Amino acid sequence: MNLQDTLSNNVKQAVKSNYNVELETVEFQATRKEFAGDITVVIFPMLRFVKGNPVQIGETIGKYLVENVTEVDAFNVVKGFLNIEISDSYYLDFFNGVKNDKTYGFVSPTVNEKAIMVEYSSPNTNKPLHLGHVRNNLLGYSVAEIIKASGKKVYKTQIINDRGIHICKSMLAWKRFGNEETPENTGLKGDKLVGNYYVKFDQEYKKEIQDLISKGQTEEEAKKNAPILLEAQNMLLKWEAGDDETVALWEKMNGWVYEGFNVTYKNLGVDFDTLYYESNTYLLGKEFVAEGLKSGVFVKEDDGSVWCDLTEDGLDKKIVQRADGTAVYMTQDIGTAIQRIKDFPDVGGMVYTVGNEQDYHFQVLFLILKKLGFDWAKNLYHLSYGMVDLPSGKMKSREGTVVDADDLIDDMATTAEEISEELGKLDGYSKEEKKVLFKTIGLGALKYHILKVDPKKRILFDPKESIDFQGNTGPFIQYTYARIQSILRKADLDANSKLNVVDIELHPKEKELIKQIQLFPEVVQNAAENHSPALIANYTYDLVKEFNSFYQNVSILGADNDTEKALRVQLSNMVANIIKNSFSLLGIQVPERM
Repeated sequence: MNLQDTLSNNVKQAVKSNYNVELETVEFQATRKEFAGDITVVIFPMLRFVKGNPVQIGETIGKYLVENVTEVDAFNVVKGFLNIEISDSYYLDFFNGVKNDKTYGFVSPTVNEKAIMVEYSSPNTNKPLHLGHVRNNLLGYSVAEIIKASGKKVYKTQIINDRGIHICKSMLAWKRFGNEETPENTGLKGDKLVGNYYVKFDQEYKKEIQDLISKGQTEEEAKKNAPILLEAQNMLLKWEAGDDETVALWEKMNGWVYEGFNVTYKNLGVDFDTLYYESNTYLLGKEFVAEGLKSGVFVKEDDGSVWCDLTEDGLDKKIVQRADGTAVYMTQDIGTAIQRIKDFPDVGGMVYTVGNEQDYHFQVLFLILKKLGFDWAKNLYHLSYGMVDLPSGKMKSREGTVVDADDLIDDMATTAEEISEELGKLDGYSKEEKKVLFKTIGLGALKYHILKVDPKKRILFDPKESIDFQGNTGPFIQYTYARIQSILRKADLDANSKLNVVDIELHPKEKELIKQIQLFPEVVQNAAENHSPALIANYTYDLVKEFNSFYQNVSILGADNDTEKALRVQLSNMVANIIKNSFSLLGIQVPERM
C-alpha cells in the first residue's frame, strides 16, 4: 500500500472514530512551499458530512495520524488545510528500495494483455519529410515508447501513402521534364529529387490555368480542365488498371523516395516495427466497401459513387469510393485498420498520430469501422496535434516553401556548435567527439522544444531559442546530466551501497529531491494515458530544477561524513538515471560530458 492510501484509510478512520461519519474519499494536494509539511489533506470537502470548525477538525485528524501512523512525524493546520510532515525514515526506506533500479518507473508488459499499435510519420511519396513530419515522428515515436514503459506491448508502424493523384503529379512532371534525372546522376537524395517534380507540376499547372482563363474559361473551369491535371488523372486510372509502364515508373520513383526517407529516419532517431503501403491496403478497403453495400452500411448513388450516411450520428455523408471506382483516403484507412488486426491479432487498440486538420476524418473513420461491426474500433485513438509554424510563416509543400527535415537536423547541429564554441566548454574534445556532441545537443534541443508542448497546441519553432543552456530546454537538462556524471567520476565510492537510515537526518533539499523522484512512475502512467510526452518533458525539467537547487545548497563531495556523502552521491546517481530514462522516452540522448 502506498503512503497516500495509508493516509487516506487513517483519515477515514479518524473521522469515523471522532465524528461517527464514514467518508468515501479524502482529497490530498502537495503542501505549499511556505508551510511545513509534505502532503496536505483538504478539510473543506468533509464539511458536507462533518459539522464543525475546519481548523478543529484538522487538529483532531492530525493528532490521530501522529498517534497511529508511523510515517507521520508532525502536523500543522492552516485554515482548512491539514499539512502533514512525513518522517525522514519513510523517505530513506523508499529511496533505499529504488536507488539501484535502473528501470525505475518502467513497467514490464503483462502476459496476454492486448498490444497497442502506434502509427506515425505516414508520409506521401511525392516529397521529402519536412518540419511538420518532424513533429509527427517525434510525437508518435515518443508516445509509443511511453506506452511501452507503462507496461504495454507496442508495435510502431506507418502507412506510406504511395498511390493517388498527388503521386501521379510528381511522376508525370518527371516523365515530361525529368530528362532521365536520377539520385545517382544528380547527387540529390531521392525524396528531394521527386519533391522537386511535385513542385514543378504545380508550377506548370498554374501556367495552364492562366492560359485557359485567358481563353475565356472561368477559374473553376480552368482548374478542372488544365491538360496536365487531366493527364495526371488518366495516369492514376492506368496505375489502378495495372498498366506496365505506369507501374514501372511508380516503382522506380518510390524506390528513390524510400531510400531518402530511411536516411532521414536514421538521422532523426526513429524506427518502425512494420510498414503498410496504401497501394496494398486500398484493395482491402474496396472489399469492405462492397461488404458494407451488402449490409446497408454504405449506399450507392446514381452516378456510381459510394457513400456512408452519418447524419443520424450528427456527422455528414462521407464518400468511400468515387464514381469511377477509384479509392479515396477513407477507403484506404478502412482497409489498413482491418489489415493490421489481421496481421497482429494481439492488437487491441491503435493510436493514429495525425495533425488536427484531420480531426473530422478520424471521427468518421472510427464510426464507420464500428458500423462495419469491428469491436476493436472502440479502442482507436486519434493523437491530434497542432501545426508547427516558423517565425517566417506557414509552409506549403506544393510551392516548395517548406523547412526540409534533413536541413533542419543539420542546422540544429550547426547552431549547437556555434553556441557551444561561444561558451568555450569544449577543451580536450577531439574533432569527432565535438561532431557527435553537437548533433546530440542539436537534436536534443529540437526534440525537447517540440515535445515539451502539449500535442494539441500549435508551436512556433525558433531553432536558436531551443538551444539555450538555461531554462526549460533540452541542452539545460543534458548539461545537468553531464554535471552529475562529473560528480560520480570524482566521488570514489560505491553508488549502490545500502544506506543505514538510522544514521541520517535529511536536509530539506534532500527530502524535496526524494519526493520528486517518487513522482516518476505516476508521471509515466499519466503520460501514457494522456498520450502526452509533454508530461515527461516538464517533469524532467522540474526534477532538474530540484536537483540544481540541492546542488547549490548542500555540498555533495564535501559532506560532513561518509554516510552523508554516500546519500548525496546516490541521490545524484538516481536523478541522472531518471533523466536518462525519461529522455529515452522522448528519443533524446544524454552526453557523459559537456
